[in-house]
Amino acid sequence: MDRPRLLLVPEFTELEWDAIRPRLEGWAEVASFDPPGVGDEPRTERLDRGAIVERGLEELDRLGWDACFVATDSWGIATAVRLAHARPDAVMGMALGHAKLSYRREGERAPVNGPIFDALAELIRTDHVAFVRHGIVQATGGSVRDDLAERMIERVPHDLWMSGWEVITRDAEEFGDLLRHVDCPLLFAKHVGCLGSTEEGFEDAVAAFPEASTVAVEEAPLTSEKFADAIRDFCETILSATPEKSQRPT
Repeated sequence: MDRPRLLLVPEFTELEWDAIRPRLEGWAEVASFDPPGVGDEPRTERLDRGAIVERGLEELDRLGWDACFVATDSWGIATAVRLAHARPDAVMGMALGHAKLSYRREGERAPVNGPIFDALAELIRTDHVAFVRHGIVQATGGSVRDDLAERMIERVPHDLWMSGWEVITRDAEEFGDLLRHVDCPLLFAKHVGCLGSTEEGFEDAVAAFPEASTVAVEEAPLTSEKFADAIRDFCETILSATPEKSQRPT
């Protein structure tokens, strides 16, 4: 059987996965991508969620993958769900860190901590470097290390920090129903003690998808070796149960 294929969907940049990417590459064929305008990626006329999804679909086409698993974290969930909805036959399963059904930050059982979000949004408006060096590091409980923060500052252009933040954190993003239409196996990861995501948001995701596998990790999922190992178990369980869907060489 071929090695499982795993597409890593970013929040801001593919660099976010560097902490656990080597661990994932130990058992899977791994691919990732940057949003338009980030790193070496050409800019689009308008950066929006659709443009990021299109970039992900282009990566699948470039790779020639007709079957793969998808993993993402937090603000990347809406991108990953839309990508999977566009290619439902290609996505064998999805692993979602900081699992939630929307980015709503107001009202009862809001999945996003509103005061923390407001503080981060204000910081990025006034000093995007401080946002990455301190805001992201603190919001993830130190899971994003200083060296990674510096590389992210270099990778993402100054003007895209603000416009990109607005795109990926839109309060109106509701993706629970879209996820249900994708109809594939799910792995939900909870970041224990997370400042930005609420307990209620994770609980409601699990209640809406009781068949989903779950894992709780102490670090931000995209930096957590435990999450990486859970993704491996998740993928291997699905492949062993559905050998006829094992990924074909191209």
